Amino acid sequence: MLVLFSKEDKILFNDEQLAIVNSPSFISDVLDGMKDWVRVIDRNDNILYMNKPMKQALNKYSYNLKCYEYLGRTSPCENCISRRAVFEGHSEQKQETIMDRTFSVMSSPVINSKGEITAVVEVLRDVTEVEMLKKELIRKNRKLQDELEVAKKLQNRLLPHSWKHPKVDFYLFYEPCEKLGGDFFDIYTIDEEHIGFYISDVSGHGVPASMLTVFVKSILDKNCLSPSEVLWKLYKEFNINNFDKNLYVSIFHGVLNVNTSKLTYSNAGLNTSPIILGNGKIEYLRASGIPISNWVDKPEYFDRTAVLSRGESLFMFTDGIVEIKNKNGILYGEEKMLEILQDHNIDIKDKLESIYKNAFIFNTASQEINMNDDITMAIITMK
Repeated sequence: MLVLFSKEDKILFNDEQLAIVNSPSFISDVLDGMKDWVRVIDRNDNILYMNKPMKQALNKYSYNLKCYEYLGRTSPCENCISRRAVFEGHSEQKQETIMDRTFSVMSSPVINSKGEITAVVEVLRDVTEVEMLKKELIRKNRKLQDELEVAKKLQNRLLPHSWKHPKVDFYLFYEPCEKLGGDFFDIYTIDEEHIGFYISDVSGHGVPASMLTVFVKSILDKNCLSPSEVLWKLYKEFNINNFDKNLYVSIFHGVLNVNTSKLTYSNAGLNTSPIILGNGKIEYLRASGIPISNWVDKPEYFDRTAVLSRGESLFMFTDGIVEIKNKNGILYGEEKMLEILQDHNIDIKDKLESIYKNAFIFNTASQEINMNDDITMAIITMK
């Protein structure tokens, strides 16, 4: 075994390895074996060396040409980085088009034992296919973004922004954390006495979650007066369609008799409890039930009742708003929402926007709310 020492490290070679390293052609063999083009240029743009792949590709062997002439040009490149590498003493990188091909060019100074910059070495790597793929990805991404924007508009149109009723006021706030959301709210007229509504939160975000909101809206029975029966039917339809186990829907469903003020409701796993407020009352509508999923064969849902008297409001929300955090990691929570909801100086139609703005002020870590989840809030008020 022979031992070679350098200032920085110690490398052990056997005889065979040493013979390879000490071969007079070792360096040129290495450079000629590279797929990349390599050339060395002096301070006056003269070519001192080119490796074999570059010579063969350009089909030129003369060293009497300037570096730019070798590339078929009559003057130095406008964005020449080799001169900067020589005079500033650090590596520079750019892209260059040569013979309709795109190259990534890295120019690095050649420094002798005295610390003097004597030349520059250029390594040119053909990145044409990579750049074509990048452009294709950008094109497809733009197309996808355009399609998502259309889908966002379509999903937004499914929300009941313009729904009105002579005996009920209704206000909705909806803000997905991505272009498409997994939250949804719907309200509808069943008959002259009853209105139905639900607020849901689908697992995940984006396209899969948004598609599931469309499924719920299209399948949900809007004629039934029993919310628990509606949820049970929805559960069966969900399982008939064999959705993935990672997908599920948490949903609170209610039916309100606008003549008697009787509210019947049932819950399928929504982790936020709607609140009845007004006339000095704060009543949480708590109910348990498994989310719409394929986790069990026969889930149980139960109807519960409450009274929504005239002048009182039913406030519903998903956990996106209460889980907003400030810069210290503290959750926004329900207490601040309740303060706004009970503030008589804020008109009922402005309360949802006020809650959102208040969360914006609370979230002082950035210029906009750091949303990790969709935000949905709705208020139904008996006139």
